Amino acid sequence: MRPSGRNLSEMRPISIEVGVTRHAEGSCLIKCGDTHVLCTASIDERVPPFLKNSGLGWVTAEYGMLPRATHTRMRREAKNGQSGRTQEIQRLIGRSLRAGIDRVALGERQITVDCDVIQADGGTRCASITGGWVALRLAVNKLLKAGDVVSDPLINNVAAVSCGIYAGQPVLDLDYPEDSEAGVDGNFVLTDDLRLIEVQMSAEGSTFTRAQMDELLGLAETGVGQLVAAQNAAVA
Repeated sequence: MRPSGRNLSEMRPISIEVGVTRHAEGSCLIKCGDTHVLCTASIDERVPPFLKNSGLGWVTAEYGMLPRATHTRMRREAKNGQSGRTQEIQRLIGRSLRAGIDRVALGERQITVDCDVIQADGGTRCASITGGWVALRLAVNKLLKAGDVVSDPLINNVAAVSCGIYAGQPVLDLDYPEDSEAGVDGNFVLTDDLRLIEVQMSAEGSTFTRAQMDELLGLAETGVGQLVAAQNAAVA
């Protein structure tokens, strides 16, 4: 039995509210159970120096957690500098979102996706990727409406979900009580046609077999299908 009472293949409730900030070209508040992340997308008509005059666009991401997003207050990273965990997560978000975009069609501009965790209960990086795509979609829609891009540079939805082995059983969409005790923990980033972008898996005190990995991937495909449906409903 899972602590939440969910079935092994049951996602937490998903909601995505768009247009939650006034100034960003794209924004949403994604809630995956008790994990809540504010995602905004900002368009800059410049690219990093290494892409200047290349004709290619760029998508990058930044990630952070509010001091009381967790059970105990954390010090703001603005005071202490970014942790290795934060840097790793925001690079993952950027890589993941770039996999779903045609950088030639985007043109020589940069879109920065900011993901700020308001409340954490496991799966913050996955929620950030899923919500970040929605914010990116809304920002690109503004470029299309203004005629600043000729064709849609977004070629695929991108979404992410966690899966793991908890109490000896494979489960979908781990919350914090499961994540903190899982024998195996994995994050799966996929496109809407179920092509893999990135898989992060590790044993946490026990090993896993190829068959178990395949089973977790099957659960991830189920979860991503539901997340993609929620993304499309949010931006429709």
